[in-house]
Amino acid sequence: MNTFSQVYFVGIGGIGMAALARYYMSKNLPVAGYDRTPSDLTRALAAEGAIVSYQDDVEAIPAGFRDPATTLVVYTPAIPESNNVLAYFRTNGFDIHKRAEVLGLITRDSRGICFAGTHGKTTTSSMAAHILHSSRVGCNAFLGGILRNYDSNLLLSATSPYTVIEADEYDRSFHHLSPYIAVITATDPDHLDIYGTEEAYLESFARFTELVRPGGYLIIHEGLKLVPRPVEGVKTYSYSRESGDFHAANIRRADGTITFDFVTPDGTINDIELGVPVDINIDNAVAALSACYLTGEFEPEAARRAMKSFMGPKRRFEFWLREPGPGGRAIIDDYAHHPDELRASIQSVKNLYPDRRITVAFQPHLYSRTRDFAPQFADALSLADEVVLLDIYPAREEPIPGVTSKIIFDEIKSPRKLMISKENLVETLKNLNFEVLLTVGAGDINLSLPTLLQEINKNS
Repeated sequence: MNTFSQVYFVGIGGIGMAALARYYMSKNLPVAGYDRTPSDLTRALAAEGAIVSYQDDVEAIPAGFRDPATTLVVYTPAIPESNNVLAYFRTNGFDIHKRAEVLGLITRDSRGICFAGTHGKTTTSSMAAHILHSSRVGCNAFLGGILRNYDSNLLLSATSPYTVIEADEYDRSFHHLSPYIAVITATDPDHLDIYGTEEAYLESFARFTELVRPGGYLIIHEGLKLVPRPVEGVKTYSYSRESGDFHAANIRRADGTITFDFVTPDGTINDIELGVPVDINIDNAVAALSACYLTGEFEPEAARRAMKSFMGPKRRFEFWLREPGPGGRAIIDDYAHHPDELRASIQSVKNLYPDRRITVAFQPHLYSRTRDFAPQFADALSLADEVVLLDIYPAREEPIPGVTSKIIFDEIKSPRKLMISKENLVETLKNLNFEVLLTVGAGDINLSLPTLLQEINKNS
């Protein structure tokens, strides 16, 4: 990696790619890249010094990045092989690596704390990064979400031996990592377009457990359908909300706060208060605290401060509106895109607002995921009092015949349900007179929220 003097990213707008781009810019290397559409992230990268193009055209590659002897090319598997920019680099002798390969090489010489799982990995890795960053030991961190405490998905330290990594199972990317500490939050089947079967998905996680270095630690959520295969010299621990080697005890909910005692194999650390007080974050906090505890450099008071001040990653249970008073409206946005994530997100809102009407606006993500889990999505959405269902966000996929949002819609049992296009979302939500609104999905549903807020403020 040290032989290259500039880096080109094919798919620079992806959240993981952006963190790597920022890493190389922090090393004063010129960075350029292609992405299909502009976004807040690509605009931010351009403002920070990257050259970003949105044309899938070889002519859009800056002249200074066309020398294979000096240019490292990094790509994301989400980019199709038919992409002209990627094809140019492939056919002209460039050194090309997947994002995960480069991340693995960067972190190989550090103590990687890697968070993997179908869901929960962005929040848990962000929590751990915030805990370590708030302590004397510090950390480097490559995160899968923009952490609101720092308005970035990259944290850097010149002195810390630890690197916090969100370990992505898509395309088996996490097999390029060499964790010192590995955490597995969930193994509910996903990405069946890649894996085909649940057994293959679980085998990929089992392979990940083999990569933990001797002398390291493996932390697994209780109850997973996973048979880990750690190598000799790796210690394995369990965790969950209420049981396991690490767990929460004496959980207290009062006046919109959640506080618990963190139980470790060696004793209890009292009074951990959650900065984002929703039930799902109890598990997430236990996972993050466990990983930080096993570094041997855990500072209880710093951890308490960090957990209380943790604002969460953007699009992970992010409040956009929180009107005061018992009848005040609320808008919450969440990235959940798997049925179990969706269920947990809706249930968290119901727990937070037990006496209010819950409206859920959901944008399915990927045709293949919709096809594979339509009944489970419908079952989760049926927890809501009112459902607004959007068209499928295709991301990297072409349409699949017969697969539309309707196969979810028909099975939803909520007393009121609507299926609309995204163009009609703001007008529909404005007229619903909602009490608590949850917008959810991994596509672009969140981009409608600024306009919705403008409309609400007009009529206030």
